[in-house]
Amino acid sequence: MSETDSSCRIDIWLWRARFLKTRSLAAALVERGAMRLTHQGREIRLDKPSRCVRPGDLLTFAQNGRVTTLRVEAMGERRGPPEEARALYSLIIAP
Repeated sequence: MSETDSSCRIDIWLWRARFLKTRSLAAALVERGAMRLTHQGREIRLDKPSRCVRPGDLLTFAQNGRVTTLRVEAMGERRGPPEEARALYSLIIAP
């Protein structure tokens, strides 16, 4: 599965968006089954770090004792500064 401008491996995206310090930690989170992806209204539990995310997808996962739900806005090209990382997603506030 190749990465394009419109998709990115979930472990790489989590690392670029600065949710985890290393790709290895991101891959471990996904492999534990601790992440759900909603794509085109269909929710699946991610189990492989090679799965791709695309802009518009929703991700739900637990981090630091809190459940986080966010919308993927962009793929990014690198792991940049925090301001650049925040542009890759928008947080969803649960009612």
